[in-house]
Amino acid sequence: MVLIDYSLNDRRIGLEAASEAWTTMIRMSLDRGVKVILLTSTSDLAAQIGDPDDPLERQASQVRRLASEWKVGLVDSLEAFRRASDRVTLSGLMSQNNHPNAAGHKLVAAEILKYLESKPLE
Repeated sequence: MVLIDYSLNDRRIGLEAASEAWTTMIRMSLDRGVKVILLTSTSDLAAQIGDPDDPLERQASQVRRLASEWKVGLVDSLEAFRRASDRVTLSGLMSQNNHPNAAGHKLVAAEILKYLESKPLE
């Protein structure tokens, strides 16, 4: 199994280059019989979660599309952060501007476990 979680860094290279890179990683993994789970990024304190024009939201949309097109797993970390931000401040999940703290990592880990429990790998 491989988990691909690279959206935060991909903002710098643009959507087209990111799509090509992710597609290559997905294809190489599947060609080797490896199960693939894609993760949307965690948040960024400067992000406007929910705004479709926000760079993280655009990356997340692309990751969701790739998961659907390739019929691979998806853990929507950004959506988990959005849901959590209804209960706690986003800064309460971050150690710095664009990196989660322990609580943020636990949030993503819980989403990965939830996915694995709902769709066990064969």
